[in-house]
Amino acid sequence: MILAGDIGGTHARLAFFDVSNGHFRMVSDSVFPSREYRGLDEIVIRFRDDSHLDAEAACFGVAGPVRNGRVETSNLPWIIESQQLARELKLERALLINDLEASAWGIATLEAEDVVPLNPGNAKAVGNQGVISAGTGLGEAGLYWDGLDYRVFACEGGHADFAPRNELETELLGYLASRYGHVSYERVVSGPGLVNVFHFLRDTGRGTEPPWLSQQMREGDAAAAISRAAIEGRCALCEQALNLFVSAYGAEAGNLALKLMATGGVYVGGGIAPKILPKLGEPLFLESFLSKGRMRSLLEGIPIHVITNDKIALRGAARYAAARAGT
Repeated sequence: MILAGDIGGTHARLAFFDVSNGHFRMVSDSVFPSREYRGLDEIVIRFRDDSHLDAEAACFGVAGPVRNGRVETSNLPWIIESQQLARELKLERALLINDLEASAWGIATLEAEDVVPLNPGNAKAVGNQGVISAGTGLGEAGLYWDGLDYRVFACEGGHADFAPRNELETELLGYLASRYGHVSYERVVSGPGLVNVFHFLRDTGRGTEPPWLSQQMREGDAAAAISRAAIEGRCALCEQALNLFVSAYGAEAGNLALKLMATGGVYVGGGIAPKILPKLGEPLFLESFLSKGRMRSLLEGIPIHVITNDKIALRGAARYAAARAGT
């Protein structure tokens, strides 16, 4: 039995998988609100006790850079150490990997019903692949094709400098720099990033925030309220914000494709993409992805898929644990 985790700034997803002949069957799974717990060990103990199952191997995909079995989470006040988790689970070791690395490990498990194509690209595409996921933060990872198999690697590309492409985005950069100093793509392309974009447009006089929206943003998920109002056509300011967000998302996905030479495809994951699929399916995302000057023809051949299965990182963490355990 393998215990797998997908640990983000909003939710911590845990699951037990039974592995037989290379097939992974989910036996038990739960979702926990991350911020209501003091650390991952507290969540793991509760899940294990509730499931009445024991693991032979464990792997957790965590949002943040993992170094020497230790990670300080990017969007949570947690420090997670693999040795401590291993002691709690009574295992020789518990593996920690980046959450997007876990998603990349899960790519091989995707079925046709788990994805929605945004660009068909080359039907016989082969080569490196990229994964980009906007949620509480912005994660990125790569899969290097060695000619026989894919080699997964993590990165922290979401924290690279935000690059404005026009006057509006240059103004946005200045607005965010006055607040944060360094402005990464995550400050724009993430749930909190969408809220940043909305506030920028509002504060620079490009629209009015309706009272009903203010109430929804105060009482619930502000980013979800903005995107929902935009897709439903209820707020022009929200529509502007979502358009700018989607354009920046497509641009950074294209940047990732170029940096990785991801001719084998780009996968768009995370919690936001499935919720704004109608908007991602409009020309704005793809045109921003393709608009790389002389490299446009290269990018036109790259398949782009939105991952709609929210278990992808759990599957990937389980695959990683099985591979390291020789299961």
